[in-house]
Amino acid sequence: MDKDEQVMASVRDLFNKLAWINKVKMEKALEGYKPSEVHCIEYIAKMEDPNVTKLAEAFYMTKSAISKITKKLMDKGYIESYQKPENKKEIYFRLTAKGDEINQVHDSLHQEFLDRDKVVFEDVSDEQYAEVLKFVDKYSRHLDVEMKKVLDAKSE
Repeated sequence: MDKDEQVMASVRDLFNKLAWINKVKMEKALEGYKPSEVHCIEYIAKMEDPNVTKLAEAFYMTKSAISKITKKLMDKGYIESYQKPENKKEIYFRLTAKGDEINQVHDSLHQEFLDRDKVVFEDVSDEQYAEVLKFVDKYSRHLDVEMKKVLDAKSE
């Protein structure tokens, strides 16, 4: 296995371990909520003026898929829509008190996971962080270019 394959296999394995270990607590604390709903609530809480387009871009999903999720969240009373006085065309979303409760549970779980894993990061130097972040950014930009190629090919 060459270095590239080794890095990718390690990243996949790390991601799978994180997903597995976090899933148990997430499912227990957020029982009855779909991961897509919880993450949509999270993004709505963190974004400025979230709308279907911004959410679709953030999730790498279609606008119609996001519309379905946001409709379900509105029907369940977790989010509500609003419009700006200067732009009656665009519809935005914000959390209701019920949605904010779910988001707070989700945030506290993420903090718990960060606290659990803090021991790993204690000995990482600023230079090591910089190198890792540089690599992740470079790879992310590469994937952005590749995604654009796929989207461009779809629209032809």
